[in-house]
Amino acid sequence: MAAPLASSSPTTTTAAASRSYALPMAAMTSLFFLFGAVTNFNDVLMPYLKDVCQLTDLQSSLVQSAFFGAYFLMSLPAGLVLKKLGYQRGIVLGLLVMGAGALLFIPAANSRTFGVFLLGLGVLGAGITLLQVAANPYVSILGPASGAASRVSIVGVANNFGGTLSPLLGGMLLFGGSAALKARLAALPLEQRLAEEATLVKGPYIGLAVFLAVLAGVFALLKLPELETFAEGGATKQTETDSAAPALRRSALDYPHLVLGIAAIFVYVGVEVGLGSFLIRFGESQGIGQLSGFTQGLVRGLNVAVNFVAVLFGQPPAPVETTAGFTKAVGAVLVSSYWFGSLVGRLAGIPLLSRLDARKALVAVCLTALLAVLASVLVRGEAALWLVVLCGLCNSIMWPVIFPLAITGLGTHTKQGSSFLIMAIVGGAVIPLLMGFVATYLGGLRVAFLLPALCYAYLLYYALRGYRVR
Repeated sequence: MAAPLASSSPTTTTAAASRSYALPMAAMTSLFFLFGAVTNFNDVLMPYLKDVCQLTDLQSSLVQSAFFGAYFLMSLPAGLVLKKLGYQRGIVLGLLVMGAGALLFIPAANSRTFGVFLLGLGVLGAGITLLQVAANPYVSILGPASGAASRVSIVGVANNFGGTLSPLLGGMLLFGGSAALKARLAALPLEQRLAEEATLVKGPYIGLAVFLAVLAGVFALLKLPELETFAEGGATKQTETDSAAPALRRSALDYPHLVLGIAAIFVYVGVEVGLGSFLIRFGESQGIGQLSGFTQGLVRGLNVAVNFVAVLFGQPPAPVETTAGFTKAVGAVLVSSYWFGSLVGRLAGIPLLSRLDARKALVAVCLTALLAVLASVLVRGEAALWLVVLCGLCNSIMWPVIFPLAITGLGTHTKQGSSFLIMAIVGGAVIPLLMGFVATYLGGLRVAFLLPALCYAYLLYYALRGYRVR
């Protein structure tokens, strides 16, 4: 029913303005927190599966390929599903699909079969794709148009917050434990040790499946407003603007700045995921025998905080005993710091991007990230890792600047262009895979980290010239 959208009567507008969207908005925010937590847990899962399943860097990078490949494969089918089921039932279905993917980790861990792990990740990614396609437009229209940017910012921060916490929890659950436990596992024969370590992943994903089932029940019972009931002029005006714009070209792909923007989104998502995915492995390759006092203090402090939260939820504390050198548990803290930088940048960007020239800000962060990655390849030790962590801060404003630049001037092709940009998220499946290939066959991790440098170089080109509407 599109009639309410077209209506602009004072009575309808007043009813819309007086309606409270607090509960639906809280529900949507919880979804975006979930998106970030599940997605960034893969950064810890990847080096964990590399050890448990005895993989190469190339094989372990398939973790991200299976997960992000679902965005490309499921984006269009997800739209058809939502058209048939509606947004609320589509969200419930997406949560249940994610739950099924999480449960696949049980047979995968029992058999220590990498292919079953990949299947579980692919199903998880398919569920998240359905949720993303439903939740993003829902948040944009959920309330007055004047508050759309604020609502998108709120859920973006929730997404970053979930993505910051999950590597910490993953590091504690998969790489933590007492010195006695580590000593006992180290004394076991290789196959037996790997079998026991494989079972560590079952707990987090069983817990995730239970949480998803509960959340699906909550969304099934909530009285969420349908999109068609929003009587808000902002959505109507956008439709009218699009339809009134002259259709100068037959397709969105006829606009060069959009095509270059699709490539920019592709490499941006790819480099962001790739750096986070290989940060622990990059740290292991540095041969760090003595961490700085700052890093050791950070690791201890964050472990105390995570264990405090675990105790609040009735879980026994599982302290990660830090050593003077680099471990996977230390790497998990650095991964969390990488995503925390993105969170800080997103928060700072909300007021700053409204005051600064967004494109010039994009030039600055792309150049900084390019130099940071190149420096991380040239130097050795702990400094190389913190240079990669700095890139998380630089990445934070790239999406909110590149996306609007890419769809500028598309007119009636704006929606089609937006769909192409969303599908470009598949870069998160391709770039890590290429990094894994280079690391395995073409010179190791240092050479592989030149790929992110090339990605940032392209993003710098887009910020300088590629964005221009021709």
